[in-house]
Amino acid sequence: MSLKDKIIHESLRQFSSKGFMGTSISDILEAVGTSKGGLYNHFKSKEDLFFAALSEARKIWRQRNLAGLDRWERPLDKLKQILENYRDRYLADWENFPGGCVFVSLAVELPDQQPHLAQEVSEGFQRFKGLIQRLLDQELAAGNLKNGIDPGMAAEVIFSGLLGACVIYTADKSKEHLNHTIKGLIDFLNMISL
Repeated sequence: MSLKDKIIHESLRQFSSKGFMGTSISDILEAVGTSKGGLYNHFKSKEDLFFAALSEARKIWRQRNLAGLDRWERPLDKLKQILENYRDRYLADWENFPGGCVFVSLAVELPDQQPHLAQEVSEGFQRFKGLIQRLLDQELAAGNLKNGIDPGMAAEVIFSGLLGACVIYTADKSKEHLNHTIKGLIDFLNMISL
């Protein structure tokens, strides 16, 4: 791993655990074992580092949550796979995110202090919710959702449920609660589909 990659990796870990504002450049330097010069050779500022870390977090998110979707034809099955991946592959990734989901941590912390950075995080949430809705829209178009089901409202339920599961799991580290929530979301999908 290059020095730049080590700095990004450690920044992700620190932002996940302590947030952006609570992480100092000194914390990152100490964990990586480099000097300010080593860091500033690659990043102009802490904000520049934030964008690099956010980009890496998104890449990891895609790798973890979208794994195995190609083996499913039906959009509803893809959505169920995303829910299982979120539980088993993403939230379980303590190597990259020891404090839990870095996006939720940043979304809670940044709006009042760094709104322009919070907007970057929020855009990712909107894209994820959009993905959920597209899959449900495809189910509706195929005639696979029960009569009267609004894909937009169903997407809100799934998205909000996942965020809630993430927050609770970060707080209590209970696999039992996490499994229960993901099962509930999958049951909800089964209830609205034909």
